[in-house]
Amino acid sequence: MAQFAVNTNRFDPYKNFKFRVKWDGRYVAGVSKVSSLKRTTEVVEFREGGDPSSARRSPGRTKYEAITLERGVTHDLEFEAWASKVWQHGAALGAEVSLADFRKDIVIELYNEAGQLVIAYNVFRCWVSEYQSLPDLDANANAVALAHIKLENEGWERDPAVVEPKEVSFSL
Repeated sequence: MAQFAVNTNRFDPYKNFKFRVKWDGRYVAGVSKVSSLKRTTEVVEFREGGDPSSARRSPGRTKYEAITLERGVTHDLEFEAWASKVWQHGAALGAEVSLADFRKDIVIELYNEAGQLVIAYNVFRCWVSEYQSLPDLDANANAVALAHIKLENEGWERDPAVVEPKEVSFSL
């Protein structure tokens, strides 16, 4: 069976290096790393008194892992502005959290090597549980300074409107 319905000659899975993240209807500049989307469903075991020694199993609560976004330190304030909605240092008593809008839905888009959108996930009711504005600074290092945010979320789903595109073929 072909792994790709539209591009039946494609054998390679999609690569993980072409992606974009969007919130508030805009793409977020410079995101260089997104952690995996992972969910875990707890197992509920039970046994009736007359059952043999083994227990029965059924699904319980489902948990969604936090998602971490990384990007190079720049003058763009998107990470800091969102993190400050969850906790604003020095705000008046009762105004530390922006209750009306500290949660956001985000979109994570994956592109093929030609830059065509191939898969998108909608992530629901995210909020920043961890914000790192600067990494450890080291005068002897040779690295990019990275900021990151950790997003708690209440679930995600694949966007069914994004379908496999017809891949282009160039001839000379």
